[in-house]
Amino acid sequence: MATEGSEETSTSEINFDIEFDESEFQSDLPVISAPPTLESILNEDETASILEEDVISIPSVVQNFKDSQSQDTSSLSSQDSSLTDRPARHLKKKIRRQRAVHGSVLKPSKLQKIAAQLQSAADKVDAGMPTALTVSNLIAIGTSHGLVLVFDPQQVLKWCLGSTAVGSQYGAVSALSFNNDCTRLLSGFARGQITMWDLTNGKLIRTITDAHPPGTAVLHIKFTDSLVLAVCSDSGGSVFELEFKRLIGKRTCESRCLFSGSRGEVCVIEPLHMNVNVTTKDHPMQDVSILAMASLSKVLLVTLSPQLKVVYTHPLTGSPSCLPLLAWQFVIIQVSDSDRVVDPVLVFARESTIYFHQVVCRSAQDIKCTGLQKMTVPYKLLNVTWMNTRTLVTIDTTEKLHVIDVRSEEELQIIDLTEVQMIYNTSFFKSLATGGNVSQALAYAGDHACYQTIASHGNQLFLLGTKAVHVYSVRTWKERIDVLVQEGHYQDALSLAKSFYDNKAKAVVGLTGGTVKKQEIVSDLILELLFEYVDLSMTQLCPDQGHIEELEDYFMNIVPVCVEYCLHLVRLDILFGRIYERFSMDVIAMGTFLECLEPYILDDRLTMMPPGVMKDFVTHYEQKGMLESVEACIVHMDVTSLDIHHVVLLCWSHGLYDAILYVYNKGMLDYITPLEELLSTLRAAVDTGKQLSDQQIRLGNKLLVYISCSLAGRAYPLGDIPDHLVTAVKQDVFKCLTCQRVKSQTSEEPDYPYLRTLIVFDTREFLNVLSLAFEEDEFNTQEGIPKRQHIVDILLRIMVENVGFTPTQVGVLFTFLARQMARHENTITVNKLLFEQVLEFLCNPDDESRHEERQQALLELSHAGGLKQVDEERFLYLTERAKFYRVCELLYEKRRQFDKILLCYLRDYARKYHAFTFISSILDSDLHSPQEKASVQTEALKHLQELVSIDSKQAAKMVVSHLTVELKDVVKQLQGDERVLFQFLQGVMLYRDASGSAINPESQVQVEAAIFELYIDLLCRYRPADVYTFIKVNDGYRLEQTLDICRKHSLSEATAYLLEKAGDVQGAFGIYLQTLSGKLKKLTENLLGSSKEGKDAGGQFGEVEAVLLVIVQLCQRNSNKMDEPSREALWFPLLDALMFPQRRIKDIDNKDILTAFKQLTHHVLNNMMGHIALPAILHKIMQDPAYNSGKFGEIRELILGMLETYNYEQTLMITCKNLLNHDIHQNLRSLTTIATKGYIPRGDQCRICVKKFIHPQDTDLVIVFRCGHTYHSSCLQAVGSLHVLGGEDTYACYLCSHTQRGQVQSTRFHRSLSNPMSTHQLAVRTDKLRDGSQDPEHLQHVDAVRQAMRTPSRLGLLSELSKSGSARSKNLTSSVFQQDRFKLNLGAPCLFSAAK
Repeated sequence: MATEGSEETSTSEINFDIEFDESEFQSDLPVISAPPTLESILNEDETASILEEDVISIPSVVQNFKDSQSQDTSSLSSQDSSLTDRPARHLKKKIRRQRAVHGSVLKPSKLQKIAAQLQSAADKVDAGMPTALTVSNLIAIGTSHGLVLVFDPQQVLKWCLGSTAVGSQYGAVSALSFNNDCTRLLSGFARGQITMWDLTNGKLIRTITDAHPPGTAVLHIKFTDSLVLAVCSDSGGSVFELEFKRLIGKRTCESRCLFSGSRGEVCVIEPLHMNVNVTTKDHPMQDVSILAMASLSKVLLVTLSPQLKVVYTHPLTGSPSCLPLLAWQFVIIQVSDSDRVVDPVLVFARESTIYFHQVVCRSAQDIKCTGLQKMTVPYKLLNVTWMNTRTLVTIDTTEKLHVIDVRSEEELQIIDLTEVQMIYNTSFFKSLATGGNVSQALAYAGDHACYQTIASHGNQLFLLGTKAVHVYSVRTWKERIDVLVQEGHYQDALSLAKSFYDNKAKAVVGLTGGTVKKQEIVSDLILELLFEYVDLSMTQLCPDQGHIEELEDYFMNIVPVCVEYCLHLVRLDILFGRIYERFSMDVIAMGTFLECLEPYILDDRLTMMPPGVMKDFVTHYEQKGMLESVEACIVHMDVTSLDIHHVVLLCWSHGLYDAILYVYNKGMLDYITPLEELLSTLRAAVDTGKQLSDQQIRLGNKLLVYISCSLAGRAYPLGDIPDHLVTAVKQDVFKCLTCQRVKSQTSEEPDYPYLRTLIVFDTREFLNVLSLAFEEDEFNTQEGIPKRQHIVDILLRIMVENVGFTPTQVGVLFTFLARQMARHENTITVNKLLFEQVLEFLCNPDDESRHEERQQALLELSHAGGLKQVDEERFLYLTERAKFYRVCELLYEKRRQFDKILLCYLRDYARKYHAFTFISSILDSDLHSPQEKASVQTEALKHLQELVSIDSKQAAKMVVSHLTVELKDVVKQLQGDERVLFQFLQGVMLYRDASGSAINPESQVQVEAAIFELYIDLLCRYRPADVYTFIKVNDGYRLEQTLDICRKHSLSEATAYLLEKAGDVQGAFGIYLQTLSGKLKKLTENLLGSSKEGKDAGGQFGEVEAVLLVIVQLCQRNSNKMDEPSREALWFPLLDALMFPQRRIKDIDNKDILTAFKQLTHHVLNNMMGHIALPAILHKIMQDPAYNSGKFGEIRELILGMLETYNYEQTLMITCKNLLNHDIHQNLRSLTTIATKGYIPRGDQCRICVKKFIHPQDTDLVIVFRCGHTYHSSCLQAVGSLHVLGGEDTYACYLCSHTQRGQVQSTRFHRSLSNPMSTHQLAVRTDKLRDGSQDPEHLQHVDAVRQAMRTPSRLGLLSELSKSGSARSKNLTSSVFQQDRFKLNLGAPCLFSAAK
């Protein structure tokens, strides 16, 4: 890292190649219970920002200038809002959900006076283009010709530093920096020089030329908080500390290298500046100077004073085209309720990733850095800058500015910076002014360098363009709202104001004070916006004409906004005052306003309305016929805001039952009157005996729910009854239900009208209501138990002593009673005689109506324990007589009589298919005894015929897999009914096919051959068409017996298949040929007109074609197994049978049939040519009268087709022969090359005994392998590398076979006949070796395997194929291709030979 400076400078260098242990730093940190998060750090009020409204007065000047002439750059937010001038229409009855609106956060402006000065300087003094910018209390701009222009806050040119002459020597200004009090200015140049200017008088006080290596440009120059200390970095990637001194009136500068570019180029440096407005004198960092540096691979944090020390390092990765970025910001951290500290947060980023790290300083020697947050953005970063403690601004490589809220990582605004025409520092990073002596990495990444053209100060961002300086400042909260209002986006403005009111807005500036004060300020502004928005909506913005639907849509976009914000501000006086009065001027607007209140009422956000508005609301909904909505709203309203008289009349007249109950309960505290009135209404409907309407059913259901809620102490439809009324309400409701007589009841009407009405309406649900009520404490005390018994007695009196109730209703009642008796033991008593009467009633065998309903009632009663007091035998007798098989099953299961349960399944028509599942569950279960299983099996076999008739496959599966009985015994049992036997065997075969497969044949059920043949016999009787398919896919039958069965039933196709399978091909062919001849005869008679059947000739020809194809396939399958005469005995009769009818019909007019016949003939001939000689076929054709007369054209197509096939086969054979000859030639040439190739030994000694071969007494044979290894033959025999294969000695390389186990080594060798050994001696040695080293039985097995695996050599095959066809035909029996070993065997090999 040393530069060409002094020795003192070199000795002060720091070695940065130190690996830091993070645990070392962590161990020094105190343990705290709740460490601060980034959210807590950044969640501070903007008024506490240490950069808020700094001493610089530029904002006011810029604002004044902007007011006169500014060019705003529109944001994407404002562009979006302009597109949403009218919000999308929402469905009625839904509360609007506002989207997040941030408005225009940044206010763009351009410093026009500075732009004019830059243009003037370029024109008058040739200042050149602007190249660098720095901002503090002053603004300094460097140019390409070496000038520096310094402006005051009023944009007045204060100093023009330097000259073009100096610029021609130093190059362009590449970096600028003010000190803290703006009395000094440092400027760096493209050729490496650094100058310091006194801004109090504009004089040059230092020119530094040796601060860093020559030939490199100054990329960064930065003052620290110390007036005599600065840092700089150059295009070589090195960083230097500059210390300014004045000795004896002479100004000097001492340079110290902090980081050498040879270890990785530093691209950016950023010292931490203390903020005097916030930090106090006793802050731990007051005497510490910290510098952040970032290279292309890591970030370094270094303290410059009081000592030079590395504080923190962090790796930094990214695209090679992206530079690292750094930015500091002080934040305030609330440690406790009364204490808070200020700590700096460092942001470093590269490519698309931004890191936030907090620097904690306890003392000058104790500085730690901890990570807070990591953010990823979907673009490549060009610059990162803090605007305030919560807001970050990023610029991407496409020159778009992004405003980001740090805490939520939400993007607030995007601004296009294309018009700025930003200046880049690419030439400095490539050091073009000094010859481009930089690394390729730095030059490549520097294409997007703009460190010196973007600066931030306070809440402002300064961008240096080619012609002007552009400023982006953070708007105040009021300004952001005003921008949206000016654009006419009132709804967005209200949404933004609401976010300020809720303290959820981002980048808030100017809204000060406590929470209550801020809400008051924003609330007043929201109301002003609402008044203005309503007035405009009813006047200027309202359409003058249009359909009613269009006006409704218009107001539906306006009114909900007003309702939402008034409710949010809790200003109902405004909503129902000025705003409602304004909308009441228009009928449509008023109706829309009233309808928009509904969702807020249902959401319980609006529970109070002035009586006048409520009356308008009810009237409007009544006129529109939306009474159900009125009812839903009334039950959510405060009763004090209702006109009770008007609402009650409306509800009774329109049947709004929920509203009636709610108004009586809440408004009058009367829980009985509405119940009595509504029960009387329901009673009148039930007494008519007619089907209840939907409204009457709703009334009954509501009453059941109301009674249940009242008896449980809950209000209807929601809420709770006041505590002091709960007991009285329960007692009053119970008395109302159990009253014996009512006022309007006549003497002839039955007692207990209310209970009777509810039971008739819905017995089950009413009893459920009573069941829930009986669980309340009031019914389980000494006073409550008699009440419970009283209502039970009333129920029995109503339902048992009277007629008119269905069995289901009676069963439900007694089920309810049984459950209550079991739950409340000895507290509910019911006469036993009543249960017996109910049992007799439900099990009446003479009543065939509602059979399933009565059985279900008995089941429920039994499950509830209501039949425990009934005699079980009598109960079983009654259920069997009534054919209640499910009840019988329940009783038999208690007795464990599972065979009787099987009978119940078989007798029950609806459940007989479940008998198989029941049998398998019993027989497969371990929970049943052998006697129980045996009884079920006996019963199943006894009713086997019935089970087969239900499902033959399931019956077969049951017999085969579950019953311990032989299949043949079952067959004997079913012999009496052949139809049933056939179905059973069919199920057996289906289950057999399903249980196994070709892959797992062992899992298939084994069936005896006799049963197979019996099934085939029955199949021939009942389903003869399926016989052929069955015998074709199955092999379990005996061939001779099955053949006799098929012949007995005259099934020609199946018989022919069996004959072919037995080897009698001629017999099978004869059967097929006879069938074909018969069909051809019928077809011929039909075509000649002598047939009386009158069938369609086309259909008959299709039958002929199908049989012919079967015969052709038969001939093809067997021709290869026959000699020439036998093949001719198959094909020629077939050809004769096909040609014979053609002789008779050759003169008919139906040419299509003749053509079809010739096509069939052509098909037969094409298949014959593969098995019959062509001359024999031609001779046969020419002898046939159908073709030997007439013109050549009649048989031309037939003969040409045959010749074409012959030519194709001849060409194919010649091509194949040529390919084989070429293959033989290539293989022989390769073998010859290998055989004549010499092998070079790797040494002159044996690899085993290490003796040289030139020894004069050595008489052993020398073996040389392809691998180059050489051995004595005796050495190979001694180590076991001699093998006898096929009666020949074969050697293997010892070294290769041992180092590469599992690979077959070459066994070819060359003999060096220094002392040749006779064949006899070698054979004797081989015999001795074989006798001594191998077991004779083992050798016999090896020879057997070798003989079995021996096949004709490839050369033999090629030679055989190369012979001419005539030569092969003469020696067919001795040909290789006729040997059994060459034939393709598709069947599995035999396990044992016949000899064994």
